[in-house]
Amino acid sequence: MEDYYKINKEAWNARTKIHLHSSFYNLDKFKREVQSVPDLDLSLLGDVRGKSILHLQCHFGMDTLSLSKMGANIVGVDFSEEAIQTAKSLNEELGLNAQFCCCNIYDAPTMLKGQKFDIVYTSYGVVNWLPDLIQWGQVISQMLKDGGKFVIVEFHPILWMFNEEFSQVRYAYSRKEPYIVEESTYTDSENDNREKTVTWNHGLAVVLNGLLCNGLQIKSFGEYDYSPFNLFGNMTVEKNGTFKIAGKNGEIPMLFSVIAVKHLQRHGSI
Repeated sequence: MEDYYKINKEAWNARTKIHLHSSFYNLDKFKREVQSVPDLDLSLLGDVRGKSILHLQCHFGMDTLSLSKMGANIVGVDFSEEAIQTAKSLNEELGLNAQFCCCNIYDAPTMLKGQKFDIVYTSYGVVNWLPDLIQWGQVISQMLKDGGKFVIVEFHPILWMFNEEFSQVRYAYSRKEPYIVEESTYTDSENDNREKTVTWNHGLAVVLNGLLCNGLQIKSFGEYDYSPFNLFGNMTVEKNGTFKIAGKNGEIPMLFSVIAVKHLQRHGSI
């Protein structure tokens, strides 16, 4: 297989330039409000004031900066140079104290020199860019303090089985081999630029085992029939501003969440 990391990094460097001018991200509004983290995520993260947080796959840092403004001591990690450069510029422009590191997340423990955090957080379209979730879970465990928690809010793997209209199953629920496609970015379906991407469909068992196999204890698991983002075709908007799949009456889950905790290290035999 071609170098997935190089292919995807090139795609996300190109996408970042588009996203900065998209109505989806609405950067002008963000600069005024500095709040982009969905309510669901905030409820799972809890009070972040004074907490050290590692934000994996942070893109150009809107959520990272939002949490910084709330009082978190936060580091955002992403592999896209364009995204991290933008995040650093926004951080300076907004007068915040977030830090950013450009690297493959598998290299984060080395790049951040063994730093450990109260919370590791990641969300929305993240695990499908990673080939190995056992190694992913290892990174999370390594970067958490004893007693620290991991929070993920992610699109449900069932979504990636369907076509855009949710009328036909096209892809496997979970498989080891990647899907290699050429497509335009989610913020601009009319955009003529199509980038090659390499993604993996990971079922829930793969996600959960990636955490459990690395000593993390699952404290909560949730599934939700809505999305905070209008990213798919055939969606309806709810009164609270969330989005659901039209005509499905909640039959297809759109999100899942996990809170996992790293056990305190105990010495000696039981």
